[in-house]
Amino acid sequence: MPLPKMPTKPAALLSPKDYPKAENKTPIKPSQTVAKPAVTKTPASTARVPVAAAPKAIANVAPVSRPVAAPVVTKAKVDVAKASPKALTPVTTKAHVNPVKSVASRAADKSGITKLFVLDTNVLMHDPSSLFRFEEHDVYLPMITLEELDDHKKGMTEVARNARQISRSLDALVGDIDHHDIDKGVLLSKLGNKDAKGRLFFQTKLQGGSLPVGLPQGKADNQILGVVRALEAEFPGRPIVLVSKDINMRIKARALGLPAEDYFNDHVLEDSDLLYTGIVQLPEDFWNKHGKGIESWQESKNGTSTTYYRITGPVIPSLLVNQFVYLEPKNGEASFYGQVRQIMGKTAVLQTLRDYGHPKHSVWGVTSRNREQNFALNLLMDPECDFVTLLGQAGTGKTLLALAAGLAQVLETKTYNEIIVTRVTVPVGEDIGFLPGTEEEKMSPWMGAFDDNLEVLNKSDNDAGDWGRAATQDLIRSKIKIKSLNFMRGRTFVNKFLIIDEAQNLTPKQVKTLVTRAGPGTKIICLGNIAQIDTPYLTEGSSGLTYVVDRFKGWAHSGHVTLARGERSRLADHASEIL
Repeated sequence: MPLPKMPTKPAALLSPKDYPKAENKTPIKPSQTVAKPAVTKTPASTARVPVAAAPKAIANVAPVSRPVAAPVVTKAKVDVAKASPKALTPVTTKAHVNPVKSVASRAADKSGITKLFVLDTNVLMHDPSSLFRFEEHDVYLPMITLEELDDHKKGMTEVARNARQISRSLDALVGDIDHHDIDKGVLLSKLGNKDAKGRLFFQTKLQGGSLPVGLPQGKADNQILGVVRALEAEFPGRPIVLVSKDINMRIKARALGLPAEDYFNDHVLEDSDLLYTGIVQLPEDFWNKHGKGIESWQESKNGTSTTYYRITGPVIPSLLVNQFVYLEPKNGEASFYGQVRQIMGKTAVLQTLRDYGHPKHSVWGVTSRNREQNFALNLLMDPECDFVTLLGQAGTGKTLLALAAGLAQVLETKTYNEIIVTRVTVPVGEDIGFLPGTEEEKMSPWMGAFDDNLEVLNKSDNDAGDWGRAATQDLIRSKIKIKSLNFMRGRTFVNKFLIIDEAQNLTPKQVKTLVTRAGPGTKIICLGNIAQIDTPYLTEGSSGLTYVVDRFKGWAHSGHVTLARGERSRLADHASEIL
């Protein structure tokens, strides 16, 4: 069968009339034998492309210097006489490639060769334990890295503390090593880190790597790139990979043909879409498969009657404790909303939820407007849940729900003594400089979101009048304390309702410092949106909020909900979708 004629324009689709007609409307099967390539002469504007009658057509060819003719796609068992141009569009199947690792690193993983990682200074200052996170691979520290560590060790910032900590670790590693043996490398497992099976190497001699003449030789980044180039020349058969948190450093390395990748060992997840949401939708046939032998009973706690179900079935092992489940049948049956309270093998105990969307069950005048907000209020009002994390985009009601639940449990039920509010002071734009006043007065510009929500909560009582609302506002202000993160170390909070706002800007180490402040009877709520991270070197996968959500899932005294729908206004919802 002859091939169709070539198009006259680059990247043009062939029309159906250009294809040969199939006789008797039978599908055309391409030949399985490859003939000699037939070189088709094309116009002067196109290149000469050899075309073979093979079952797999030529893939998309990117133009290099001259435009290339469009690929000819032939698909087996397709009636091309009736095919449309849309159906004949080539479909590219993209293989799953780890976007973090470099090509040399992936090739070394396949062959099983140990790699030599050259660390940039920002990796050590970002994670002081990064030396011991490379498993069986070796680590190399250029001399300029040690120089930069020395420059950043002074001060009270987190970076300075990390620089001092990594310096102490290096001193402990090389303290008893003879200077003649340091070229052989230092065992990283020497300090008790059993996962680190490689060696630590230092730059002990001047290595002159050939870099382009235009690059300034005195810059620290260029000196590290020169070390990587020299190591590749010294160990030609071994993969040498530069690890840096600096994006421009990695781009520059790749432009010079050097393997470079980000430090991703502190990432909880490579894809934020895989983050635990705390909510799962049950299948439509859930009760048919799990209704056999079901047990139900009622218990009364704090004056509220709650129904429990003991269910056995195949879906149970995939659930977690304190995870919310829901089933909304489309055939008009009643919806089911529950929370997993206990799991034993394929048997789970589900608890029905309180409907905070009803005005009779409002929390400080606030009712839930959607399913996720009702789940969040059940967690916030549960005295057995000590740690709550709420994720969601702007306008989903995270701050309002947390404040309403805190006021209800501080002023009404007296479960907690007071509300403590804190947040990371990372500005969106330029910093406004030093502020006068006390700690709370200095933090007040950062607490505009809480002031806005308090104003909404104060207006919920219409029967009190102006004097009553003013007295209520003074009482509320006396029960809310605004604290700075800088003075949290060493403190212990007893019977407090602690709200941590903008927790996505915290590092895992900072989150650990805050959560470990909790004393008896304290409840901690972390609020944030991982799509709005302002802290340098933090990503959605390495944020402290992502870290605690992943680590606390399944614990009997913690819960998490990802709020999906915005309830601020129709303008805010539309803006979040289109902007």
